[in-house]
Amino acid sequence: MGSELKKCFAWGLKSLHQAKQCHCLLLRLGLHQDTYLINLLLRSSLHFAATQYATVVFAQTPHPNIFLYNTLIRGMVSNDAFRDAVSVYASMRQHGFAPDNFTFPFVLKACTRLPHYFHVGLSLHSLVIKTGFDWDVFVKTGLVCLYSKNGFLTDARKVFDEIPEKNVVSWTAIICGYIESGCFGEALGLFRGLLEMGLRPDSFTLVRILYACSRVGDLASGRWIDGYMRESGSVGNVFVATSLVDMYAKCGSMEEARRVFDGMVEKDVVCWSALIQGYASNGMPKEALDVFFEMQRENVRPDCYAMVGVFSACSRLGALELGNWARGLMDGDEFLSNPVLGTALIDFYAKCGSVAQAKEVFKGMRRKDCVVFNAVISGLAMCGHVGAAFGVFGQMVKVGMQPDGNTFVGLLCGCTHAGLVDDGHRYFSGMSSVFSVTPTIEHYGCMVDLQARAGLLVEAQDLIRSMPMEANSIVWGALLGGCRLHKDTQLAEHVLKQLIELEPWNSGHYVLLSNIYSASHRWDEAEKIRSSLNQKGMQKLPGCSWVEVDGVVHEFLVGDTSHPLSHKIYEKLESLFKDLREAGYNPTTEFVLFDVEEEEKEYFLGCHSEKLAVAFALISTGAKDVIRVVKNLRVCGDCHEAIKLVSKVTGREIIVRDNNRFHHFTEGSCSCRDYW
Repeated sequence: MGSELKKCFAWGLKSLHQAKQCHCLLLRLGLHQDTYLINLLLRSSLHFAATQYATVVFAQTPHPNIFLYNTLIRGMVSNDAFRDAVSVYASMRQHGFAPDNFTFPFVLKACTRLPHYFHVGLSLHSLVIKTGFDWDVFVKTGLVCLYSKNGFLTDARKVFDEIPEKNVVSWTAIICGYIESGCFGEALGLFRGLLEMGLRPDSFTLVRILYACSRVGDLASGRWIDGYMRESGSVGNVFVATSLVDMYAKCGSMEEARRVFDGMVEKDVVCWSALIQGYASNGMPKEALDVFFEMQRENVRPDCYAMVGVFSACSRLGALELGNWARGLMDGDEFLSNPVLGTALIDFYAKCGSVAQAKEVFKGMRRKDCVVFNAVISGLAMCGHVGAAFGVFGQMVKVGMQPDGNTFVGLLCGCTHAGLVDDGHRYFSGMSSVFSVTPTIEHYGCMVDLQARAGLLVEAQDLIRSMPMEANSIVWGALLGGCRLHKDTQLAEHVLKQLIELEPWNSGHYVLLSNIYSASHRWDEAEKIRSSLNQKGMQKLPGCSWVEVDGVVHEFLVGDTSHPLSHKIYEKLESLFKDLREAGYNPTTEFVLFDVEEEEKEYFLGCHSEKLAVAFALISTGAKDVIRVVKNLRVCGDCHEAIKLVSKVTGREIIVRDNNRFHHFTEGSCSCRDYW
């Protein structure tokens, strides 16, 4: 009968119920002392994740041996019952059994996953040496994982170097150890060593090493790994191919990410999400939405990360209607219970200027973590609702949540937009003295921006000199913005030298100085700057504006005539300017960058992208519809004045979001109070 039971186990049991029936048969036939059959029963029970049942079976065995202990420990680890695995090991030692090369790897894995059991792992290392198993590659690999996961990378490397014949698993263990410690360059070097040994990495190794490339933006190494994978035929694996798409996207090469994606035979939702997020995070929102619509046509249900990419794209385009439609594709409860989705939705509404909806989502969220609070604080501050942002911060502190650096970036940006210098100083000093948050260069940049905008240029310079770190381009750029606002060309020239040294490739620094010279009628100096740009082959980023009408996003460039309704748009602009002049509008020609005749200056101002977008919206939407325009650059001073008057003469509510803040135009005034 014992042989028949062996056949049952060999053929494979299909359920825990069948395993229990076999157990009953063992007891009835008096075979419950047959350790071989008990071992088969344990393996079957653990295969169905019945760890408690397996423990009972084991406890009823009169004379367990090392094989039964190993089976139970391995099963516990396989079912993530790590504490139980360590307890079984302790019981095994108490009963006088010595661990072998099958015991050590699984107990070490359990200790690795339980930081509080690191001391047990250390005693295991000592026992490994005493029992002579330090030659075993699997035992040593377990020790590599133990040390690296607990942050002892030097010890992990020492154990790894002592392994006489390293296999792919041991190489992967040390590579992952370096990656988890943030040593991405070293991990890449080890991966090259793995290949030089003639070993073939598995899919897990490739996924991890591609992650390392994406973290450091090492596109060259990523391309080299891509080439290796194509030669070895590893790209067919959907997980590896998805990691490759993600790596190219995070390194900014969307053309290559799309190539890999298009070459995939099997595409899951993770791969679609990686491509959508890649386009969204690389400033290609329309392409991100195109991929999302393609995904819809393939009947692939979006996951949380795909929706985050969609909302990011919609927020960049100011596509409120489209984002609301996308929101309807998922269960509303998911947004309120998932902090990642909820945060993306709050950010989307805030960046579309719909503060009421952002606050509604925030209020309805069941679990509010620091990231959720930060999103609503930053959103309110960006939209000019600085007092409300301060109120949410107070609520955050009241519920006992510890603010982080991003919290104070949002608060300080709000102070900057509103010109609240005293409040800015209060939050800046309080972040370290009250909340123990060490100011970073981003916080210093906000303070420099705050002081420079307020005309406190000397104080801003003093702050830069007192910073505990070297000023970067963001800090100097903030000071340069203040110079532009207050027309301090002498200081601007000094700041520009710092910026050119830091970012000689950035055309924006040259353009800003040229604008300052132009505004001061120093045309020759402005022209020299422009000429140097041309000589270096550098081009100014063209102004671009987007406006959504009936769920479709329309794009306009300066002087654009490519739109199908271009003729009507310019007709509308012409009639608008007549009404604006009657209302007292005079083109602010100092914002034009060229020394040309006044009439020609007015022409250049008249076809700025934001004016074209507003004109198109006026002829394409209803009288009560809110016009929402997004611009990729800072809105120019003349357009700001013109749109204020447009809101007055048309009675329309117009919201413009530039790369700095929101401008909410109603009845001839702007929410920024002309301070931006």
